Amino acid sequence: MSEVKLSAELRTRFGKGGAREVRRNAQIPAVIYGHGQDPKHVSVEGHGLFMALKTPNVLISLDIAGDGTELVIPKAVQKDPIKRTIDHVDFLAVRKGEKVTVEVPVVTEGELAAGGNLLEHVLNTLSVEAEATHLPESVTVSVEGLEAGASVLASDVKLPAGVTLVTEAEAVVLQVLAAQAEEPAAEAAEGEESAEA
Repeated sequence: MSEVKLSAELRTRFGKGGAREVRRNAQIPAVIYGHGQDPKHVSVEGHGLFMALKTPNVLISLDIAGDGTELVIPKAVQKDPIKRTIDHVDFLAVRKGEKVTVEVPVVTEGELAAGGNLLEHVLNTLSVEAEATHLPESVTVSVEGLEAGASVLASDVKLPAGVTLVTEAEAVVLQVLAAQAEEPAAEAAEGEESAEA
């Protein structure tokens, strides 16, 4: 995974008023935690951060004016529920070679066996541990040919090299549900109508 480089500044004003001022300047307020340091309040360039956060577990190199560079990953993103704009981001400071635990989206590929069955996503993400500079963007699960009643456990998911599963191995990730049979009910209704006639 490549690093995304973004510029940032230390924040001295806090609270809602300070955050609004930051957002008016096309920046996003954020806090950096980790490594036993005091939380560091920063404002990050808005558009660049918005684009970077489209990639899950993106590795970001924050160039903080007058304060050096911090390597971080997003841990929590608060969005405006109506405008869907980013209100605030919590970052976790990381170092090259350090292992971190992150949530990784589960992506499916392939077609279920014929029969109109439904695929239920019991878990949309898996918790995994990986080296901070080699975090997977997602994990892919093949559902090719799965029949009704089949399920995929966390332990069945193939993880990239160097990535270990944190989610309980027996946790169900996906399951195939049998298609609901509606036709017999329709046939029964037709039978009743002909009986009445």
